[in-house]
Amino acid sequence: CPKCGGPGKRETNTMPQWAGSCWYYLRFCDPENKEKLVSGEADKYWMPVDWYVGGAEHAVLHLLYSRFWHKFLFDIGVVGTKEPFQKLTNVGLVLAADGRKMSKRWGNVVLAEDIVKEYGADTLRVYECFMGPFENIISWDPKSINGVYRFLQRVWLLSDKISGSKGEAFRAEDLKIMHKTIKQVTEDIENIKLNTAIAALMEWLNYLSSKAGVEMEEYKTFLLLLAPFAPHITEELWSDFAEASSDKINWSIHQQSWPEFDNKFLEENEITVVVQVNGKVRETLLIQKDMISDKKVVENLALNSEKVKKFIGNKPVKKSVYIEGRVLNLVV
Repeated sequence: CPKCGGPGKRETNTMPQWAGSCWYYLRFCDPENKEKLVSGEADKYWMPVDWYVGGAEHAVLHLLYSRFWHKFLFDIGVVGTKEPFQKLTNVGLVLAADGRKMSKRWGNVVLAEDIVKEYGADTLRVYECFMGPFENIISWDPKSINGVYRFLQRVWLLSDKISGSKGEAFRAEDLKIMHKTIKQVTEDIENIKLNTAIAALMEWLNYLSSKAGVEMEEYKTFLLLLAPFAPHITEELWSDFAEASSDKINWSIHQQSWPEFDNKFLEENEITVVVQVNGKVRETLLIQKDMISDKKVVENLALNSEKVKKFIGNKPVKKSVYIEGRVLNLVV
């Protein structure tokens, strides 16, 4: 003790409790280390944080102070990165059905365990992702969760439509829609547009349900795309045919490769061309891609349109201006 000279123990825990939240991410990298805040090896392996997801209330004070702390620790050589986080995304708030914050005081709290008991965990997961944009403030809607529950029920019944063929019956339209959905779901997940990814799956399910039979490749691809949102039901459905395969190790749907789209199936065979008469839109035409560069063909198709004839009548076309694949303007 500096005052009495007797034995003493230095107290280091003198900072306010809130200060610890400014560097906790570093401790996650090396929680058992009793000698250092974080070892150089752990820091090099884990840092910086790839993606920080938090409420908007974290956007100022918490992130501000955590950056200050991190930069100080970098300056004194404790960490090897100048910035703690590579990417920040603010997640929106889920309000109660009455539009207020969920609170015991208001008696409007929705308990996850109650939803799971009634609808299942997958319904809750899919609904929360489908509610709206990731960053928006959205109110809980009991009617909408029923819609998601029905969607998953339809997914369960889709297996009854699987055909016995091995892809021979694939139509061009089937391939186009499948690869279009793979592309959209993949890109939407990467851009945190989870609601539109699920909407694309719902749209594809409508198409598959309208067919007489569903190809196995379509069915498996659909389950793979849905798996991140509904891991339990997709695992169960996947196991129906996976257990019968020769691969007894990597049978889980969550061990499979993510589907890849092929751009050749995304090419449009028809292109929309707007037809104007004296600068005013009078018609839209679907032109085959292999004819789109032929101005004369496009012009003849336009002149044979009843809508265009109505505005031209017996007047001669004095001039036509064609912007390939976009607009044809007929001047009379």
